Amino acid sequence: MGTEKTEVCYVPLEWLGDRLRMLDQTRLPQEEVYLELTSHLEVSSAIRELKVRGAPAIGVAAAYGIALGALEIRDESKDMFLKSLDNVIETIAATRPTAKNLFRAIDRMKSAIGKNDSIEQVKSALIEEAKKIHRWEIEATEKIGRLGAALIPDDATVLTHCNTGPLATTGCGTALGVIIQAKNDC
Repeated sequence: MGTEKTEVCYVPLEWLGDRLRMLDQTRLPQEEVYLELTSHLEVSSAIRELKVRGAPAIGVAAAYGIALGALEIRDESKDMFLKSLDNVIETIAATRPTAKNLFRAIDRMKSAIGKNDSIEQVKSALIEEAKKIHRWEIEATEKIGRLGAALIPDDATVLTHCNTGPLATTGCGTALGVIIQAKNDC
């Protein structure tokens, strides 16, 4: 069983500094199409339209959507900025009301807001928090895969269904991560 760190085969979500690159899962398996989303409304639509699926991936997309929303706001007073940011967060929250990871990401992003004085500091903190959420999800699935790999015998046959692996988590995946780690093959 492999215990080395594995790399995902593709990157379904990627922060590009001022936009979010997202694999459009509605086009799979016929086409591999990436979207470049530049606003929180585009991210909101992508979540609502199932272009991103899987609770962890939805949470990551939501965090980046909030960061994009903050970047879009042009208010000069912090009070007005925070009011506009609340609207961004409400828009993201309304996309998938049952997605636990989405609300966990929203809570983390809200916490990042309170630690900063200036609007620019808030914007930077939100981007950094979204990146931390993304890294945390990748690391969590890596750990799940490592721990679960010992449970899969070398000659096992394993069946998964539904959205799995990097598509669902942005990391190796939870169930699929175990299989990838067990075979150390991405």
